[in-house]
Amino acid sequence: MDLFCDRRYRHLFAAQVIALIGTGLTTVGLALLASELAGERAGEVLGTALAIKMIAYVGIAPVVGAYAIRLPRRTLLVTLDLLRCAVVVSLPFVTAVWQIYLLIFLLNVCSAGFTPVFQATIPDIFEDEQRYTRALSLSRLAYDLENLLSPLFAALLLAVMSFNALFVLNAVAFLLSAFLVISVTLPSPHPQPLIAGVWAKLTLGMNIYLHTPRLRGLLALNMAVAAAGAMQIVNTVVYVRHGLGLGEASVAIAFAAAGGGSMLVALSLPALLERLDQRPVMLAGGGLLGASLLGGLFEPGFAPLLVLWFVLGAGASMVMTPTGRLLQQSCRAEERPALFAAQFSLSHACWLIAYPLAGWLGSMLGMMVAFAALATLALAATLLAGRLWPAEAPSARA
Repeated sequence: MDLFCDRRYRHLFAAQVIALIGTGLTTVGLALLASELAGERAGEVLGTALAIKMIAYVGIAPVVGAYAIRLPRRTLLVTLDLLRCAVVVSLPFVTAVWQIYLLIFLLNVCSAGFTPVFQATIPDIFEDEQRYTRALSLSRLAYDLENLLSPLFAALLLAVMSFNALFVLNAVAFLLSAFLVISVTLPSPHPQPLIAGVWAKLTLGMNIYLHTPRLRGLLALNMAVAAAGAMQIVNTVVYVRHGLGLGEASVAIAFAAAGGGSMLVALSLPALLERLDQRPVMLAGGGLLGASLLGGLFEPGFAPLLVLWFVLGAGASMVMTPTGRLLQQSCRAEERPALFAAQFSLSHACWLIAYPLAGWLGSMLGMMVAFAALATLALAATLLAGRLWPAEAPSARA
């Protein structure tokens, strides 16, 4: 593929894949750590921990988006990778729930700085929209491979070692990611227009986002993705281990099912988007998210649950894969870091709502109430997106 002829992209893509696989191992390890420390309250603990993660994302990403233009990209990315390594290697020594909360916050403060800067770098490498669309698809595929392969790797590793080893492997992955980033010279950010005042800098991306109709629709779809994803991430370990009475490997396989659906869509979507507008594709993805959660009301066994999670992953990918292209079409080049940071922050604000909702409803009122509530939220958000995003909206920013 011609994308990989560019050494910068080749190394950045490899860094992304390695870091994502390591992060996926930590996702499985964290679920099992919560289960060990809290038992049947694991969903509540995991939901709270992931809500804390979202607080870090929502609070830090706009600050980075506003000031990243002044910092050398490579130095910033490498430093944040090394800090993430230091935090994640501490997780095996956790003995209390509050320690999980503290380390998750620190880890995701670093990720909140890393991800928007990384995402805003890719369109500076590929300024041609067709190549950038393919790069977005590959980026989404990397996320999907992580969702699919990391749980499978985790299932194999858990057969021969403690789940604490998953955290150590993630630390190694962050080190490899830092090495790959430092091995290339990254393009300098586009000059940013002079904006007076700290508040104006911080709100530049938010102002563009919230004044663009299709991006307001995207925000509603982000809520649908968060509602479905939170149910899958937070309550899979509770449903599989305590509801179905199955073991750790089954938890990992259930996580992988969502990754499989997402990967299938990510592979086929670039060709589809050449023939179809992204709006109906993304709205259809939101519909699939709600439908998959409604299926949970039938109290599925393990095999039907895998099918539901597969559909859920497909729906999420239909929404998330075109997101980067939608953002690129909605701003000037010099505004990209701020707008990508705004998307990062606002989308994770949706997860901040959904994670504790999934954990607390599942823990206090039961799985069926959690399925019903989050399915309703996902479908309502998708209908709202259809209203906020006019069908006749132009494909590029005026």
